[in-house]
Amino acid sequence: MALQSHINHAQSARSPLGILLFGELLADCFPEQEVIGGAPFNVARHLLGLGRHAGLDPVLVTRIGKDERGTRLLEAVQAAGLAIEGVQQDLLRPSGQVRITLDAKTGGHGFDIAPDQAWDFIHADMARLIGLLCRPQWIYFGTLAQRGASRRALRELLQATQALGFLDLNLRDPWVRKEVLRWSLGKAEVVKLNEEELRRITPMLGLTAATPRELGEWLISTFGLRQLLVTEGDKGAWLLDADNHLFRTQTLGAPIKVVDSVGAGDAFSAVFLLGQLLEWPIEQTLDRAHRFAGEICRLRGAIPENDDFYLPFIAEWQLEGEKIR
Repeated sequence: MALQSHINHAQSARSPLGILLFGELLADCFPEQEVIGGAPFNVARHLLGLGRHAGLDPVLVTRIGKDERGTRLLEAVQAAGLAIEGVQQDLLRPSGQVRITLDAKTGGHGFDIAPDQAWDFIHADMARLIGLLCRPQWIYFGTLAQRGASRRALRELLQATQALGFLDLNLRDPWVRKEVLRWSLGKAEVVKLNEEELRRITPMLGLTAATPRELGEWLISTFGLRQLLVTEGDKGAWLLDADNHLFRTQTLGAPIKVVDSVGAGDAFSAVFLLGQLLEWPIEQTLDRAHRFAGEICRLRGAIPENDDFYLPFIAEWQLEGEKIR
């Protein structure tokens, strides 16, 4: 009875306009330093940095170990201003970490993701409760966080809410499963992937070679998607919707000097979701997301050191006068 009373109170206190971000919270271990990371955290951090004045309150649903790294991760979440009610703690498994290798010539990167980390074991009942408390408009999720027991938690979370699903495909070897891919595509209104991932899933789904647009049309028709979003690095991105309308980013000006591209896709996702919430035109949303992702490539790592990074975007996009609808 007390638990249900708490749920009812929280539901009346929160507006059903937020975003829940489900999945990995971990340490990105670069050769010279260790920083907080994981796609859900990166997206949440950008959403808060850009959308705080518009009333955006993103919530992470994740799990960390009760260890030194977990303490640092939790402190970093709090320091960023993000809510911690969805951050579970695990007494048995370690906090997540990813070792990142960098290519100095291209700015590209590789990942070594250890198995059986705390974020692989997100508790289903606790995830469902957060969904009931927050009543989100969107749930952001990927395929990587479904490599273990957390798959059940995501299912419970989606079932408990009326939220729209934003799938950020995020294929990472060797953690790629055909059944997870199909299930995830079926639970999303919007799917984001990069051009390499689009080519890669073609044989996984039993398709023969086709143009990117034909593949996009098939995915939208087969899985009932609202929008398919494909990023192409410095070339920009394109979006195909359920009415077969195609949108592309405009060409940026001078080339960006890339420090590394870690987190560029997460930055794109964050601005795209912000545009959905604020009902920006698609062309404007794509162009802003592409530009913001490019600016992240000027940094070491996926997120800026402080909120000053966001100020020019807040001013230019007039976000202080915006309100989530």
